Amino acid sequence: MEQFKLQIITPERVFYEGDVEMVEFNTTEGEIGVLPGHIPMTVIIKPGILTITEGEESKEAALHEGFAEILPEGVTIMAEIIEWPNEIDEARAEAARNRAEERIKEHAAETDMARAETALQRAIARITVLK
Repeated sequence: MEQFKLQIITPERVFYEGDVEMVEFNTTEGEIGVLPGHIPMTVIIKPGILTITEGEESKEAALHEGFAEILPEGVTIMAEIIEWPNEIDEARAEAARNRAEERIKEHAAETDMARAETALQRAIARITVLK
Protein backbone atom coordinates (compact mmCIF):
# COMPACT_ATOMS: atom_id res chain seq x y z
CA MET A 1 0.00 0.00 0.00
CA GLU A 2 1.13 3.53 -0.77
CA GLN A 3 2.65 5.60 2.04
CA PHE A 4 3.53 9.20 2.84
CA LYS A 5 5.75 11.00 5.35
CA LEU A 6 4.22 12.02 8.68
CA GLN A 7 6.02 14.33 11.05
CA ILE A 8 4.55 15.47 14.37
CA ILE A 9 6.46 18.17 16.22
CA THR A 10 5.83 19.80 19.61
CA PRO A 11 7.79 22.66 21.18
CA GLU A 12 9.68 20.06 23.26
CA ARG A 13 10.37 17.23 20.81
CA VAL A 14 9.82 15.43 17.54
CA PHE A 15 6.89 13.27 18.70
CA TYR A 16 6.68 11.07 15.60
CA GLU A 17 8.44 10.74 12.27
CA GLY A 18 7.84 7.98 9.77
CA ASP A 19 6.10 6.56 6.70
CA VAL A 20 2.39 5.91 7.17
CA GLU A 21 -0.60 4.81 5.12
CA MET A 22 -3.11 7.09 6.84
CA VAL A 23 -3.47 9.61 9.65
CA GLU A 24 -6.77 10.70 11.21
CA PHE A 25 -7.47 13.57 13.63
CA ASN A 26 -10.00 16.25 14.55
CA THR A 27 -10.00 19.71 13.02
CA THR A 28 -12.17 22.75 13.68
CA GLU A 29 -14.10 21.69 10.55
CA GLY A 30 -14.59 18.06 11.63
CA GLU A 31 -12.67 14.78 11.59
CA ILE A 32 -10.21 14.28 8.74
CA GLY A 33 -8.48 11.23 7.33
CA VAL A 34 -5.42 11.80 5.17
CA LEU A 35 -4.16 9.32 2.58
CA PRO A 36 -1.21 9.60 0.16
CA GLY A 37 -1.79 12.21 -2.56
CA HIS A 38 -4.20 14.33 -0.49
CA ILE A 39 -4.88 17.82 -1.84
CA PRO A 40 -2.74 20.54 -0.26
CA MET A 41 -4.34 22.30 2.70
CA THR A 42 -3.69 23.70 6.15
CA VAL A 43 -6.07 22.91 9.01
CA ILE A 44 -6.46 23.92 12.65
CA ILE A 45 -6.48 21.01 15.09
CA LYS A 46 -9.25 20.47 17.63
CA PRO A 47 -8.59 18.27 20.69
CA GLY A 48 -9.21 14.59 20.08
CA ILE A 49 -7.65 11.26 19.16
CA LEU A 50 -4.96 11.06 16.47
CA THR A 51 -4.77 7.66 14.77
CA ILE A 52 -1.73 6.64 12.74
CA THR A 53 -2.06 3.62 10.42
CA GLU A 54 1.19 1.81 9.59
CA GLY A 55 0.35 -1.30 7.60
CA GLU A 56 -1.65 -3.66 9.83
CA GLU A 57 -0.87 -1.63 12.96
CA SER A 58 -2.63 1.45 14.31
CA LYS A 59 -1.29 3.79 16.97
CA GLU A 60 -3.36 6.33 18.90
CA ALA A 61 -2.39 9.46 20.78
CA ALA A 62 -4.22 12.30 22.51
CA LEU A 63 -3.75 15.38 20.30
CA HIS A 64 -4.69 18.70 21.88
CA GLU A 65 -4.05 21.78 19.79
CA GLY A 66 -2.03 22.94 16.82
CA PHE A 67 -2.23 22.97 13.06
CA ALA A 68 -1.40 20.63 10.21
CA GLU A 69 0.09 21.21 6.78
CA ILE A 70 -1.15 18.56 4.37
CA LEU A 71 0.66 18.02 1.07
CA PRO A 72 0.36 15.15 -1.45
CA GLU A 73 3.72 13.74 -0.30
CA GLY A 74 3.36 14.24 3.45
CA VAL A 75 1.79 15.75 6.54
CA THR A 76 3.42 17.94 9.16
CA ILE A 77 1.56 18.46 12.41
CA MET A 78 2.70 21.23 14.73
CA ALA A 79 1.11 20.25 18.05
CA GLU A 80 1.05 22.25 21.25
CA ILE A 81 0.57 18.98 23.17
CA ILE A 82 0.32 15.36 22.03
CA GLU A 83 0.68 12.30 24.25
CA TRP A 84 0.99 8.55 23.82
CA PRO A 85 -1.27 6.58 26.19
CA ASN A 86 1.68 5.58 28.42
CA GLU A 87 2.47 9.28 28.97
CA ILE A 88 -0.97 10.10 30.39
CA ASP A 89 -1.82 10.18 34.11
CA GLU A 90 -5.37 8.80 34.13
CA ALA A 91 -6.27 10.13 37.59
CA ARG A 92 -5.13 13.62 36.61
CA ALA A 93 -7.11 13.45 33.35
CA GLU A 94 -10.24 12.32 35.24
CA ALA A 95 -9.82 15.20 37.72
CA ALA A 96 -9.43 17.68 34.83
CA ARG A 97 -12.57 16.31 33.21
CA ASN A 98 -14.52 16.68 36.47
CA ARG A 99 -13.32 20.29 36.94
CA ALA A 100 -14.28 21.19 33.36
CA GLU A 101 -17.71 19.56 33.69
CA GLU A 102 -18.34 21.49 36.95
CA ARG A 103 -17.42 24.81 35.30
CA ILE A 104 -19.79 24.04 32.44
CA LYS A 105 -22.60 23.07 34.84
CA GLU A 106 -22.13 26.33 36.73
CA HIS A 107 -22.74 28.20 33.47
CA ALA A 108 -19.51 30.13 33.69
CA ALA A 109 -19.05 33.39 31.78
CA GLU A 110 -18.90 32.91 28.01
CA THR A 111 -15.10 33.20 27.79
CA ASP A 112 -14.69 30.78 30.70
CA MET A 113 -17.21 28.45 29.05
CA ALA A 114 -15.08 28.18 25.90
CA ARG A 115 -12.00 27.42 28.01
CA ALA A 116 -13.94 24.84 30.04
CA GLU A 117 -15.23 23.14 26.88
CA THR A 118 -11.68 22.96 25.43
CA ALA A 119 -10.37 21.59 28.75
CA LEU A 120 -13.14 18.98 28.70
CA GLN A 121 -12.26 17.96 25.11
CA ARG A 122 -8.60 17.55 26.12
CA ALA A 123 -9.46 15.46 29.17
CA ILE A 124 -11.84 13.25 27.16
CA ALA A 125 -9.14 12.71 24.50
CA ARG A 126 -6.65 11.65 27.18
CA ILE A 127 -9.11 9.28 28.82
CA THR A 128 -10.36 7.84 25.51
CA VAL A 129 -6.88 7.05 24.20
CA LEU A 130 -6.23 5.04 27.39
CA LYS A 131 -9.17 2.68 26.71
